[in-house]
Amino acid sequence: MSLLPKDVAKVAHLARLALNEADIPKYSENLTNILGFIEQMNEVDTSHIEPMAHPLDAHQRLRPDVVTEHNQRELFQTLTLHTEAGLYLVPQVIETKIEE
Repeated sequence: MSLLPKDVAKVAHLARLALNEADIPKYSENLTNILGFIEQMNEVDTSHIEPMAHPLDAHQRLRPDVVTEHNQRELFQTLTLHTEAGLYLVPQVIETKIEE
């Protein structure tokens, strides 16, 4: 597939990209090369290749599911001005109107 300079200019306009007129032929050439490479990759037969999530046969090392930090909720709540029932009280930020 070949992209003409007018195609590149149109796509740039649609994407709201400002391109210099002098650069458009180079963009056209580069994008044509990229699309050609994609076409070349699409011609490769991959029907016998199983999809994989990672190129290496690596497994995630898992850590034990144990508590590593102590509960400091009471300490942190003593550092604030307003709390109630274990919650931090903050000023209302959004006003809501209830229409009847």
